[in-house]
Amino acid sequence: MDLLSSLVLSLALSAAATLLLLRLARRRRLRRLPPGSLGLPLIGETLQLIAAYKTENPEPFIDERVRRHGAVFTTHVFGEPTVFSADPETNRFILQNEGKLFEVSYPGSISNLLGRHSLLLMKGALHKRMHSLTMSFNSSAIIRDHVLVDIDRLIRLNLDAWSGRVLLMEEAKKITFELTMKQLMSFDPGEWTESLRKEYVLVIEGFFTVPLRLFSATYRRAIRARTKVAEALSLIVRQRRKEREEGITKNDMLGALLAGDDHFSDEQIVDFLVALLVAGYETTSTIMTLAVKFLTETPLALAQLKEEHEKIRATKGPSEGLEWNDYKSMPFTQCVVNETLRVANIISGVFRRAMTDIQIKGYTIPKGWKVFASFRAVHLDPDHFKDARTFNPWRWQNNSGTTSSGNVYMPFGGGPRLCPGYELARVILSVFLHRLVTRFSWVPAEEDKLVFFPTTRTQKRYPIIVKQREDSIEQ
Repeated sequence: MDLLSSLVLSLALSAAATLLLLRLARRRRLRRLPPGSLGLPLIGETLQLIAAYKTENPEPFIDERVRRHGAVFTTHVFGEPTVFSADPETNRFILQNEGKLFEVSYPGSISNLLGRHSLLLMKGALHKRMHSLTMSFNSSAIIRDHVLVDIDRLIRLNLDAWSGRVLLMEEAKKITFELTMKQLMSFDPGEWTESLRKEYVLVIEGFFTVPLRLFSATYRRAIRARTKVAEALSLIVRQRRKEREEGITKNDMLGALLAGDDHFSDEQIVDFLVALLVAGYETTSTIMTLAVKFLTETPLALAQLKEEHEKIRATKGPSEGLEWNDYKSMPFTQCVVNETLRVANIISGVFRRAMTDIQIKGYTIPKGWKVFASFRAVHLDPDHFKDARTFNPWRWQNNSGTTSSGNVYMPFGGGPRLCPGYELARVILSVFLHRLVTRFSWVPAEEDKLVFFPTTRTQKRYPIIVKQREDSIEQ
C-alpha cells in the first residue's frame, strides 16, 4: 500500500471513528447513558485499563471512575463501548437475566483462543445441558466418593518432590493441571501432560491482547499454542471414539461427552475440553498460591490453620489419605478460602452484551453494548466489607463476613453461569493446605507482589524456601 493510500485510509478511519463518537454522544443525551468517557477514537480507554492493572492496586481503573462517576459508568475498552458495574444489585440483575436481557460476550482474543464451542461462550438450551453435565461431575457426592482420593494422591505426589527453593505458583499450576487432566480424560501425570501444560501457558497469556496477529506477538504465540493443544486433544478424542466402539469406556468427562445423545463433533468436544482445562488450571492454582502468600503475611491466621490441621493429622495413620469427614472438619480453612477468594479472586468479573435497550439505576444500556459486572470491585468496597483490602479470615466466622445486607460475595459468579467447579476448587485448596502445613515450614525466598493484568498473579511466581518439618510423618 503506497503512502497516499495509507493516508486516505487513516483519514477515513478517523472520520468514521469521530462520526461514531458524535452519534454516541447524541445517543447519550437522548437516552441518559451512564456517566463516563469513551476515550480516544477506536481504542477508547483500553490503554489506560491495561496500564492501571500493572500497578499494585487491585482495582485502579474502576476505583478512579467510581469516584468520578458512581458505581455504574460508561467506558470504551477492547474496541467496544462498555458499561462497567461495581454495584452488587446491578451485578445480580445482570447475572439473573442471562438469556433474557443479556447474553454472554467476551473480547475477541478470549473467544478465539477458547473456541466457539466452549462452555463460556455457549448459549441457550445447549449451554444449560452442558452446564448441568459439568455440575454433575463436580457435585459433592462425586467429589466425596470418587475425586477426593485422586486430589489427595496427586497433591502428595507433587509435594514429595519439593525441597529447597520452590516457585509456588508454578508448582500449584502443575497440581491443578494434573488434577483436571485426570478428571476430564483419566490421564495420570507424565511427559505428555507436562508438554500440553506448557502450551496452555502460552494460550492464557493471549487472553487480553489485541486479537490481531499482525499487531501482537503474544497473540500470535497464543494462537499457535492453541492449535497445538487442539491437535493433541483431537488425537485423544479420536482414540477414545475408537475404544468406545470396541466396548472400552471410562467414567470421566470425555466419556460422558462421547456417550451423550448430542453426537458432538470432535471440534465441539475439543473446544469444550480446552475451556475446562483453562478454568481448572489457572484459577485454582492462583488461589492456592495467594492463600499461602496471605497466610505467610498473617502469622496468627497461619498458626490457627496449622492447629486445625494438626488435629486432623493426629487421627490419621502414616499413609492414610484424607476422607470427606476430614474435609468437613476444617471450618477455619473455609474462612481462609473465603477470604482469599474475596481479596484476590482471579475472575474479577464477567462480560455480557445487552440484547435490548435496558433501563437500570435510572440509566439506559443501549442494545448491543457490552456490560462488565465487576465482582472484585464489590468485594473490595469498604461499604460492604470492613477494612475491605485487608486479609482477615476471621470475618467469615459465624457464617458472616459482610457488613451490608444482600448477597455481595460472588467469587464464583451466579445465575445460570455459576462456576460449576466451585466446590471442587474449595476441596483442592483445603487438601493442599492440609498437606502443606503438616509437612513443611517455609519462608519467602524473596519479596514478591501481586499484579492484576491480564490475570491476578504474583510477579515472580512466589518463590519460597521449604523445609520438611522434623515432627512430620510420612503422609
